[in-house]
Amino acid sequence: MTEIRHIVFDIGKVLLHYDPELPFRRLIPDEAARRQFLAEVCTPEWNVEQDRGRPWPEAEALLIDRHPQHEALIRAFRRHWREMVPHAYDDTVAILARLVEAGHDVTLLSNFAADTFAEARTIFPFLALPRGATVSGEAGVIKPDAAIYRLHAETFGLEPAATLFVDDSAKNVEGARNAGWRAVLFTDAPTLQSDLARFGL
Repeated sequence: MTEIRHIVFDIGKVLLHYDPELPFRRLIPDEAARRQFLAEVCTPEWNVEQDRGRPWPEAEALLIDRHPQHEALIRAFRRHWREMVPHAYDDTVAILARLVEAGHDVTLLSNFAADTFAEARTIFPFLALPRGATVSGEAGVIKPDAAIYRLHAETFGLEPAATLFVDDSAKNVEGARNAGWRAVLFTDAPTLQSDLARFGL
């Protein structure tokens, strides 16, 4: 088995907490109405297109045309994005920092809108610790598309068989494995620590 020489971290729900409900608990106090809005208006399927690179003004205009009565709430999704990422997972960040300090090659690969990633980097300085990042909103392609794993490996000179990927999404983990990487499904920091130990890290 090839020795692991590169470790690649996802960001959302691995290093940063992310929950779009957080600001909407304040904006739409009624739980049923809130869940309906996030299931039928500002849906995950709509939001992922910003991760793919669609500009927010275009995304907002699309929904406002369909749901004009919800214009203020639609615009609130981007306006209150900061509330959706209230904190980092300090125990996972500590693992990342230890890997970097020990001299391991660490990079980031995330489905993230380009502008919110730039904002996140100002809020969470640890995102600058790794050697670099591939962000889907800048690349125009999202996980688990094979192209984003290939782009990341080419950009950072990674040997796929010597690369370990950490992601909270089973389909993204499978995408990495299909690209020839090793990969583990993130659930919590202690499990990640055990997974890394299995790979000799």
